[in-house]
Amino acid sequence: MIIWVNGAFGAGKADVAHEMLDLVPESTLFDPAALSECLRRLLPEKQLQEVAEYQDLPMWRRLLVESAASLLAEVGGVLVAPVALLRQEHRDEVFGGLAARGVEIRHLLLEPGETILRERALAHAQAGPAARDRALRRLADYAAALPWLVQDAHVVDTTGLTPRQAACAVAEAVSAGGGARAIVQTPEPRAETVASGVLLFDDADRVLLVDPTYKPGWEFPGGIVERGESPARAGHREVAEELGIQVAAGLDLLVVDWEPPHPPGHGGLRLLFDGGHVTPRTISRLLLPRDELRGWRFVTEEEAADLLPAARLDRLRWALRAREQGRPLNLEAGQPAR
Repeated sequence: MIIWVNGAFGAGKADVAHEMLDLVPESTLFDPAALSECLRRLLPEKQLQEVAEYQDLPMWRRLLVESAASLLAEVGGVLVAPVALLRQEHRDEVFGGLAARGVEIRHLLLEPGETILRERALAHAQAGPAARDRALRRLADYAAALPWLVQDAHVVDTTGLTPRQAACAVAEAVSAGGGARAIVQTPEPRAETVASGVLLFDDADRVLLVDPTYKPGWEFPGGIVERGESPARAGHREVAEELGIQVAAGLDLLVVDWEPPHPPGHGGLRLLFDGGHVTPRTISRLLLPRDELRGWRFVTEEEAADLLPAARLDRLRWALRAREQGRPLNLEAGQPAR
């Protein structure tokens, strides 16, 4: 298990985590500051200057997952991780990666109150204008993240508490089951895969997207084709599992996209099918698995650009063109094969 102690800059995460080592049996501190130091030494300065925080580096997030899972496998027991995750897509990537490795996560949020956070940030900012701007930016990031954080984490009010008292409150919450998050545990692929996605449309011809809890960005309903299963059958199954509805008609193929391997991913074939229009009555019956999907919405192609990662957006755009033309398209890395 990993007890993930989240919170704003100045919330006292590190102090609380150290105190928890005395309260949680067989616990080990997992401090990712070592990862940041490692990347500072390894990466070119130019690349580091392109991001505001180490967390913005995909390599940092991959190392976070791998090192946490490896350390837990080595020492056993419980890891206590004082790590701020204030972007939901980062939370999904990290927690999803750990869940895929069978790691249970308890997500706790320290909340000492806005006044205390601001006082601590400004006190830390005495080093100069740059430090002050950074501290205030971090506070703004935390304020922007609060709406989803309070929905995802177990909030521990630490107002007026010492680090020891706050650690006791966190330990008690964990003991009572607080912060438990059931995240879909799809094993990491070990080779190329075939995946089927299904495009469903409303009466305004907008396409349905879903928001997974286990990876960043929005997605189409669908998933990996299982052994011995046809891609179309997989599309029908995934729609039923993810949305709670049945697609009555057959699925028309729109695109076949070869996704090249990008380590640590193995790539493979990605198929998109046309599932046709869904009626308002069917839409009203949509039922999402809470441990896998947190939301859905119908969007235009333009609106999808703000939700889908680049590779999925390319796939969608060509799928819509194929739908208009009435013929499937063969893609490689999101573009028509030549």
